[in-house]
Amino acid sequence: MNNISPKEAIKHIEDGNVIVVDVRTPAEFEGGHIGGALNIDISSMSFADKLNELDKNEKYIINCQMGGRSARATSLMSEIGFSNVMNLEGGITAWKGSGFSVKVGR
Repeated sequence: MNNISPKEAIKHIEDGNVIVVDVRTPAEFEGGHIGGALNIDISSMSFADKLNELDKNEKYIINCQMGGRSARATSLMSEIGFSNVMNLEGGITAWKGSGFSVKVGR
């Protein structure tokens, strides 16, 4: 699995060449997320269907609260053919701990 730190993630985001997918619940997402992130709840019955709507050739950073759910999502995405998926180590908790901002609400 390709784990990246918040500092590595921000470089990809600032370059504009990555899609951030937040796999937390909608309530968690609304409480604070990386700006521009897509919210696809890993606990949703439609999670796999929503993944299949994404372009498997794009570059993705997957995050959750602390890194566990995003690690599962990253593995699943790799198994179904996504070619460039990275797990944000420590999730949004590490992101905020590194001093990076979050967007509140949708």
